[in-house]
Amino acid sequence: MSSPAAPPMPSAREAAGPSLSELFLGCARISAFAFGGVLPWARYVMVERYRWLTPDEFTDTLALAQLLPGPNIVNMSVAIGARFHGIAGALAAVLGIIGLPVAVVLVLAAFYSGFADVPVVQGALAGMAAAAAGLILGMAGKMAAPILQRRFWPAAPFIALTFVAVALLRLPLWPVLVVLAPLSIAAHWRLR
Repeated sequence: MSSPAAPPMPSAREAAGPSLSELFLGCARISAFAFGGVLPWARYVMVERYRWLTPDEFTDTLALAQLLPGPNIVNMSVAIGARFHGIAGALAAVLGIIGLPVAVVLVLAAFYSGFADVPVVQGALAGMAAAAAGLILGMAGKMAAPILQRRFWPAAPFIALTFVAVALLRLPLWPVLVVLAPLSIAAHWRLR
C-alpha cells in the first residue's frame, strides 16, 4: 500500500508571507484592477496569484471582515496586513487598498455632477452594475464550494436561512447575522 502524496511545500516566500512593500503593492493592485466589486479580484490575487492565504483562510477572513463595521475589503486588508506584520502591515495594506480608489473617486465626483443625466453614462453604469453582480455570484460559488464539500449538512440550513432572510424577505443583514451567526457557530461546535 502506497502512502498518499504529500502536499507541495510552500516556497520560502510563501511561508514567510509578503513583505510590507508586497502588501502595499498587492493591495494597490487589487484596488487598481477591481471594478464593480473588489472581493472576487481580491480572492484571485490573495489566494490564487500570490498565495498569501488558502481558500479557507480567505473565507474565514472575509467572514470576520463582514462582522466588523466598515467596508469588507478594508477590514480584510487590516486583518491580512496585521497577520503578517502587525500594525505596520495593517497600515501598508490599508493604504494600498484605499489610496488609488480615493484619488479616482475624488476626480470622478468632480465630473459626475455635470454628466449624470447623459444617456451614455447611465447605460455604462447599468452595464457595470450587471458585471459586478456576475462577479459577486462567481466569487460566492468559489467560496461556497470548499464549505459545502467539507461541511455541507451543517452549513446548508444556515446558508438557506441567510439567503431567504436577506434576499427574499429583504431583512437587514446585521440583525440576520446577529441571530444566525451564533446559531451557526453553536451548531458547528456541537457537531465537532
